[in-house]
This record gives sequence, C-alpha cells and structure tokens, in this order.
Amino acid sequence: MPCLVRAEEDMQETGNQWVTIEDSFSHIYGSKGKRKPASEHLISETAIVCELAKATLPANPRWCWDEWRADYARIRDLIARTYPDEFHDMSERMNRPGGFYRGNPAHERIWKTDSGKAEFTDPSVLNACGVIDNPGGMHLVTLRSNDQFNTTIYGYSDRLRGLEGSRMIVMMAPAEMVRLGLVADQEVSLVTQVDDGTQRRVSGLPVKPYDLPAGTIAGYFPELNPLVPLGYHEELSKTPASKGIPVAVEP
Repeated sequence: MPCLVRAEEDMQETGNQWVTIEDSFSHIYGSKGKRKPASEHLISETAIVCELAKATLPANPRWCWDEWRADYARIRDLIARTYPDEFHDMSERMNRPGGFYRGNPAHERIWKTDSGKAEFTDPSVLNACGVIDNPGGMHLVTLRSNDQFNTTIYGYSDRLRGLEGSRMIVMMAPAEMVRLGLVADQEVSLVTQVDDGTQRRVSGLPVKPYDLPAGTIAGYFPELNPLVPLGYHEELSKTPASKGIPVAVEP
C-alpha cells in the first residue's frame, strides 16, 4: 500500500515520529523525516498496520492501537521489555552516534544449535516448491533490477543484465524462443499453471533473448507478482515460491 517514506515527516498526535533502522551490520539507529509528504493522503506503515488491526481484530485491553500509532516510543518500550538483552533503553540508545549494536551470535561464532556447532543441511532436491516438472510449460523466476530496493523502483536501466527501458518484459533463452516459435520483442502472456481455481495472467510482455537454462524464463517483480499463487510456497519456510512458478507462454 502507498505509504510515507523515511524522508517524509510522519506527524502523529505526539509530533513528528522517530523510526528505527537496522543496517547490514546489525546496528540500529534512529531516523526522522524532514520532507513534506508527497500527498496528504499518505500515512505511515505503523498507521496502516494499526488501522488494519482495529478493523479486523476484536477489542482487547492489551492492544493499544491508537496509543501505539500516536507515539512510536511506546512500541519501542514494548520491544525493549520483550527483548531486554538486545533492546534495553532502545529509544535512548538509538540516537547515540552510530546507534547501537544489537549483536549477531553467528558473527561471534556462537551457534544457537543443540550441538553448539554450525550445522549445515544437505538438501535431497534443488526444488523445495513441491513441483518438479511442468510438462509443456516453463518455470518463471522473478528478479530485481540493479536499480531496485525491494519493491521500490529507482530507474529503468538494469545495468546488471544489460537491459534498458520497460520492466514489463520476459527473458528467455534463444533456443527456447525457437522451440516456441517466438521472435525477439514479440509480446506474450504468462499464465500460471497451478490448478487452484484462480486464473492468473499477465499480458503484453515482449520477449527478450537472455542466457537462461532450458525450461526457465525470468521477469521482474513486483510486476509479475500477480502470477504467484498465495498457496504456492516453500514447504518449510512458507516463503512464496517466486523462483519457480509454473507458467504457460501464450503468444
């Protein structure tokens, strides 16, 4: 859902709110937006969650959605109470120079396993999606571009793959294009091949020759997210199976 970004003011009942950021090295620090919001209709992620909760969950005296929305420090206090070893005095420590280090046991060679050692698994298959083959079809892998952070798109120049312009494309090996009778830039539709009673289709995708394995095609997310069934996920983690969606390619 469209929401405020960190650079924008997040004005609640107690004023412009501080949020916290964790960087790649497990350091947590405060962040406060200073720009005027792009639209008066935008609200924060916290506000969105609180309003969804109020609209869908039964009343509970322990759930203080309005109070939490009004003052994010109350949320940080709850985090500190829940995880005191890592987050004690969170609201004060986050604004120290460089923030605070929450710790990373693996970085310290501390392994939270029964053996006390690092444990590695040996997978029996390379596909954990429960689908091994898609006769007559393909498996779609969704990707990010180099100028993308999560679902935020910063540009249309994918230098990593040498692709320019529209993100509404599908990448396919030249040999597979020949097999399917397709030519470069011919528009196709992708149709999900999962029998769950819902038709999922994305159309108007020009084909781009790209070095990919046979039986595999690729495209960008979130543009191709409509093809991912909610019930189609990795069997243990429940992560959406966005790297192995069985699809048919229709000219």
